[in-house]
Amino acid sequence: MNSTPDRIAHPWGTRTPYAAGTPWPVRTDTHLADGITEDDVERWVRTASILHSNGDAIDIAVRDGRIVGVRGRAVDRVNRGRLGPKDLYGWQANHSPDRLTRPLVRENGRLVETDWNTAMERITARTRDLLDERGPGSIGFYTSGQLFLEEYYTLAVLAHGGIGTNHVDGNTRLCTATAAEALKETFGCDGQPGSYEDVDHADTLAVFGHNVAETQTVLWMRMLDRLDGADPPALICVDPRFTPVARRADVHLAPRAGTNVALLNALLHEIIRTGRTDRAYLDAHAVGFDDLAAAVEKCTPRWAAEICDVPAAEIERAAEILGSARRLMSTVLQGVYQSHQATAAAVQVNNLHLICGLLQMNGQPTAENTRECGADGDLPGFRNWENPRHVKELAEVWNLEPEDIPHYGPPTHAMQMFRYAEQGSLRMLWISATNPAVSLPELSRIRSILAQERLFVVVQDLFLTETAQLADVVLPAATWGEKTGTFTNADRTVHLSDKAVEPPGEARADLDILLDFAARMDFRDKDGAPLIGWHDAESAFAAWQRCSAGRPCDYTGLSYEKLRHGSGIQWPCTDDAPDGTARLYTDGITWAHPDLCESYGRDLVTGGSVNSDEYRSLNPEGKAVIKAAEYIPPHEDTSEEHPLQLVTGRTVYHFHTRTKTGRAPELNAAAPDVWAEISPREAAAQGLADGDLVRITTPRGAIRATLRTTAIRDGMVFVPFHYGYWDTPAGHRPPDDGPGRAANETTITDWDPVSKQPLFKTAAARVTLVARREDRERAGGADGAEGNGS
Repeated sequence: MNSTPDRIAHPWGTRTPYAAGTPWPVRTDTHLADGITEDDVERWVRTASILHSNGDAIDIAVRDGRIVGVRGRAVDRVNRGRLGPKDLYGWQANHSPDRLTRPLVRENGRLVETDWNTAMERITARTRDLLDERGPGSIGFYTSGQLFLEEYYTLAVLAHGGIGTNHVDGNTRLCTATAAEALKETFGCDGQPGSYEDVDHADTLAVFGHNVAETQTVLWMRMLDRLDGADPPALICVDPRFTPVARRADVHLAPRAGTNVALLNALLHEIIRTGRTDRAYLDAHAVGFDDLAAAVEKCTPRWAAEICDVPAAEIERAAEILGSARRLMSTVLQGVYQSHQATAAAVQVNNLHLICGLLQMNGQPTAENTRECGADGDLPGFRNWENPRHVKELAEVWNLEPEDIPHYGPPTHAMQMFRYAEQGSLRMLWISATNPAVSLPELSRIRSILAQERLFVVVQDLFLTETAQLADVVLPAATWGEKTGTFTNADRTVHLSDKAVEPPGEARADLDILLDFAARMDFRDKDGAPLIGWHDAESAFAAWQRCSAGRPCDYTGLSYEKLRHGSGIQWPCTDDAPDGTARLYTDGITWAHPDLCESYGRDLVTGGSVNSDEYRSLNPEGKAVIKAAEYIPPHEDTSEEHPLQLVTGRTVYHFHTRTKTGRAPELNAAAPDVWAEISPREAAAQGLADGDLVRITTPRGAIRATLRTTAIRDGMVFVPFHYGYWDTPAGHRPPDDGPGRAANETTITDWDPVSKQPLFKTAAARVTLVARREDRERAGGADGAEGNGS
C-alpha cells in the first residue's frame, strides 16, 4: 500500500496550500509492504525519522515480529503526517540479508565470527593496556549522528569521566559543527533559536546553501504549501545549482564556491546603507554593530559581484527583500557549512537577523543530541570547558573530582584525531554508526590510517561497511525500530522511538554495548560506586535529565510517558514550560553572559581563541555578539590544469554513505550509481554529452562517473558523495584497474578554522572523457544516468 502513486517520481507528494497564520493541514503518508493492508497490521509503534534531521514523526507497522511499513503521525508538530521518500522506503534496510548478526575479530589478517565475550574482552584488554602504557590520550571515540540521546550521553560519560580522554567527536563534525559554532559565536550557546512553525508565519524565507527540497523533504513540503497558499512569503535562494528551491525563488543568487562571506557582506552593506536596521533592538540586545557597519562599508554589491560572479542588481534586490522583511526565517546548510569560511559566513546570516530586528539546520537525524550530550567532545549540557564553575558542576553531577574530567584544552575534533592516529599518538579508535572510509576527505589517506597495524580499530555498525572491513573488532548493532531511546531534531523537538521488533541474530543496542564495556572496565566515581549507574534507556534518560537541569537544553519536564502521547516536544521543557519552548530568545539573549556562555568565541578568520577576560570586556551584560568577518579567497583555487570548482552534495534518495538507503530497493533503483553534473555550456566546450563516462580529477585523486548536464553555474562540477564500494567487487576501496566512484577520493584535507568542519566544496578539478554514451550502451555499461540530485 502506498499513500501516493509514486513518491520516487514525486518526492513531495500532493500540495495542501495554506495561508500565513493558519495551521498546516494534515496529510497522512503511508507505505506498507506488498500485500499488506492496514487491517493486517498487528500494532503501530511510535518513532521518528532516522534518515535526515527533520525529525518526521513515524508509526512503524508490525506484523509477525517484522516491520512491514510506516505511516506519518498526523498529530505531530513537525510533519503533520507527511513523510519523505527515505522515510517511506528506508525501513526495508532493517531486513537486509547482509546485516551483521555476530561479532567479528581479526585473526591472521581476516575477520572471523566470534562470541560477544571474546570480542568485548579483546576491546577491554587493549583499552587497559593502552591506559597503562600510554594514558587516556591514546584512545579516541568517533561516533555518529544516528544514535539515540541515551547512547550519546553514556558514551560521553565513559569517555570523558571513565577513560579521561579528550578525543571524542562525531561525524556531525562533517555537517553540523558549523551550526553549533555559529550559534555559540552569536548567542554564546548552541541551540537552534527558531522553529519549523516559523514557516507558517514568515513573510520571507531565505535559504542559504541548503537544498531543502532534497535534504529535508518534509520541511520543503511545508514551504511549498505556504508558497502555493494565499499571501505567500518571498523566497531567496543562495545556491550555485538550479535546485528545486531555486526554481521557486523570487531571487536566486548562484555564487562561485567559497565566496559566501563576500556575498553576505554585500547584503549586510546594502541593508545598513538603506537604513533598514532596528537600532533600538540592537542597542538593547547586541554588541558589535558599529564594528560590523565599518567592516562592510566598502563591501558594495558591485564589489561582491566581481568576487562571486553574481549580478550586483540581484544582490541589491535580495537585500531589499531581506531588509523589508518583518518575519524572516532563514535556513543554512552544507553550501555554507562545508565551504570556505564556513563559520564566518554562518555568523553573517545570524547578523542579518539581528540587525533587522534563525534557524541553522542540522544535516543528521540526531546531531543535536551529539552536541548537547557531549559526544562531539564538548562538555554535556552546553557547558564551557574553559569555565571552572561549569567543570565543577559537571563533576558534581558525575560525582568525580573536576580534574578527572579533561579540560586542559579544547576538545579534539575528528580531523585532528585522524591526524593523531596517522602520527601514532592515538592507538585505539572506536567508531560507532559511521563510515569514515567513505565520508571523510582524501580517502586514500583515511584508508591508510585505518589499516595501520599499530592502530586498534573497533567498529560498531549494522553492516560490514568499508570502514568495518578495516577493523580489528566489529560489533553488530541494533538500529531504529529494534531498540528504545529518544532523539532530537533540528528545531529541538524530542521524540521517543520505541522498540518495535527484535534485532537480527546476536545484534545488540548501542546502549547495551556501551554499558557492557563500562561494566567490564569497572569505571568508578570518587566514592567507589559505579560511574554509570543506569541499566536501560529510560534510566539513562533520567540520568541525562539530571545533567541537563538548569542548562539551555533542559529536559527535566519530559518523560517517556509524556513522549508516548501526542506530538514531540521542544526543549527546554521544564516545570515552568511543561509543553516545551517553541522559540529561544523571545525575551532577550539568555545564555551569552560570561558566567553562563558555552564558549567565549573565536576569531572568525584565524580561529584564534577569545579568552574569558576578553569576552567579559566585550560582552559584560551577556548580549548577542555581532561579529564581522573579512572575505578571504579559498585556499585551493582553479588553475589551467584544474579549471573547475568541485562541490559535493546529496541526493533526495540517499543518506550519508548509503548503508541503509542503498539497501532499500526503491531508493537504490532511483539513484543506483554516482554521476557528475556540469553546465551545458561547460559540456559543449569540452565536447561532452549526457551519459558519457567521465573522469573527475583533483590534486588528490580521481573518480569515474556518468555525466549529466544540468542548470549549474559554469565553471563548476557537482558529484554526490554517497557512493562507496561495499556493493562492488572491490569491497572497501577503488578497483585495481582504475579510479573509484567515491567523491571523497578527490576532496581536500582542510577545515574551517573555527568549527573544524571539513571543506568539501572548495576543491579544484578537471573533467575528461573516458567513454561515449553510445559506446557504453553498446557495451551495456551506462548505468547511473537516471535519478535526481541535490
